[in-house]
Amino acid sequence: MNKYFNIAGPCNPKKHYMLPAQERCQGLSGLLDQGVYFVIHAARQTGKTTLLLDLAQEVNAAGRYDALYCSLEAAQNISEPERGIPVIVDQVSQWLQVHEHLRSYPFAEHVVPAQFATMLQRAFTELCRQLDRPLVVLFDEVDCLSNGTLIAFLRQLRAGYVQRSLAPFPHSIALVGMRNIRDYKARIRDDRETLGSASPFNIVTESLTLRNFTQDEVARLYAQHAAQTGQLFPPPVVAAIYDHTQGQPWLVNAVAREIVVKMLGSDYSRALTPDLVEQAVQALILSRPTHIDSLMERLKEARVQRIVEPVVMGKQQRYDLLDDDYRYVLDLGLLTETPAGLSPSNPIYAEVLLRTLTFRTQQELADLRLPAAAPAYLVDGKLDMRRLLGDFQAFWREHSEMWIERFQYKEAAPHLILQAFLQRVINAGGRIHRELAAGGGRLDTCLEYGGARYPIEIKLRYGAQTYAEGRAQLAGYLERLGCTEGWLVVFDRRPEVSWRKKIFWRTRREAGKTIHVVGC
Repeated sequence: MNKYFNIAGPCNPKKHYMLPAQERCQGLSGLLDQGVYFVIHAARQTGKTTLLLDLAQEVNAAGRYDALYCSLEAAQNISEPERGIPVIVDQVSQWLQVHEHLRSYPFAEHVVPAQFATMLQRAFTELCRQLDRPLVVLFDEVDCLSNGTLIAFLRQLRAGYVQRSLAPFPHSIALVGMRNIRDYKARIRDDRETLGSASPFNIVTESLTLRNFTQDEVARLYAQHAAQTGQLFPPPVVAAIYDHTQGQPWLVNAVAREIVVKMLGSDYSRALTPDLVEQAVQALILSRPTHIDSLMERLKEARVQRIVEPVVMGKQQRYDLLDDDYRYVLDLGLLTETPAGLSPSNPIYAEVLLRTLTFRTQQELADLRLPAAAPAYLVDGKLDMRRLLGDFQAFWREHSEMWIERFQYKEAAPHLILQAFLQRVINAGGRIHRELAAGGGRLDTCLEYGGARYPIEIKLRYGAQTYAEGRAQLAGYLERLGCTEGWLVVFDRRPEVSWRKKIFWRTRREAGKTIHVVGC
C-alpha cells in the first residue's frame, strides 16, 4: 500500500509519511526510567497523539514496563466529579481491553461510582497490585477536563503518587494536552474552588513541549514521498512551504497533499514548483479546513481578543509570563513570541486570521455593492489608487461610527474595515499580501493586480509624529519590496477633530520614494 500525507488523526508509519515524533520531544525514556510524573503540552495538530501511541508501542515492545495509552476526550466538559470520574475510569477500562498484555486484568471491580473521590486511585492500586511489571499511563487530552472533574482527577493522582511506597500505583504518568499543567487552573471557573496546597502540581517533574518541524525535517518528510513515487520536492519548494507554514506539522502535510493529490491528481510525473506552493496555500486559506476553522473559532473568545487585537494593530505589548490569557493564546499555537513581540505563528494563520475578522464585513459590503471590483478602478491596466482610496475615505467619513459598532475587535476596526474594503476590490483577480508587523504600530499590506504591486501601510494616529514615523516605515517597506510608490493610511480617532481636517491626501518624497499620506 502506498503511503500518503496525513491530515486526519494520528499518523501510522505503515500508512503515512511521517518522522519519529520523539525526535521533537527529547528525554522521554529517561523520565520513564526515573518513575516520574510529567507533562507534554503543544498546540493542536502537532503530533501529540502520534507521539504517545509510538511511545506506548516502543515501551511495550521493550518489555520493562506496561505502557497504557488513554484518551480522556469522552469526559470533555463534564464538570461534576461524580459524573466525570466514572467516565475516566470507564475510559481506562476500555483502553485496557485493547492492550495485549493488560486486557486480562480486571479494573475497578471493587469500587463504585459513589466513591468518586477515591475511585480512580483505588482502581489503579488494585490493577498495579496484580501486574508483574511497572505501569506507565499516558493520558491524552487531559485539558478536556474541567472544574470539579479536573480537581478530583489530579488530587487522586497526587494521593496515589504520595502513597506509592505503601500501596502500588502507576510507576510513571504523562499528562498530555494543549496546555501546561500550571495553566489548568484556568479551567476552574468557580473561584470558591481551589486546588489548595495539596495540588498535584508539585509532583510533576518535567514539562515538555512538542516543537514544529525544522526545514531540514520538512525536507526529510518530503523525501519519503520522492523515494516512493519519484516526484521530488526541490529545495526551493521545501523552502517556500516552510516559509508559509513555519514547520507546523499539519500545515506541512496539508500543503503537500493539496499540491500532490488535489492540484496534480497524483500525477507523479509533474514537476513541483514554488508557484504550485503559492496556489496550494491560497486554496487552503479559501477552503478553511476543520483544523484552521476550529483554531479561528477561538478569536471570538474575549481572552483571545485581548491578546490578538494589539497584534492586528502592530502594537508592541509585553505580558507577564503568568498572564493566563497570554499563555493560552501561545498554547493554542495561534501566536508566537518573537524578538519584536507577538506575531502569528505562520503566514497562513496570519492571513486566515485577518480574513476571519473581516469576513462578515466583506459580505455586508457585497450586499451594498461596495466597493466596485478591481476592473472599475483600472486606468491603462493600473489600479487608480487615488480613486480607490478616495472612495474608501468617503465611505469611512459617512459610515465609520456605525460600522465600528458591529465589530467585536473595536480598537482594530479601522484596520479591519479597510482590509475588507480592499479584499472586495481585489477579489476580482488579484491578491493581497499582509504582514502583521509586530511592534511597529502598523499593518503592512501589498495589493497585487495585473503584475503590479501597490504597498499600503495602515496606522492609527497617536500624535503628530505618527505621520513622519509612518512615512519612514513605509519607505523601508517599499525598499524591501523593490517598489518606488506607496500609500500611508492614517486613521484619526479623535472625536474633537472635524472630518474636514481628518480627510486629506498629501504626496511627498521620502528616502527617494513617492509616498501618499491618506487621512481618514
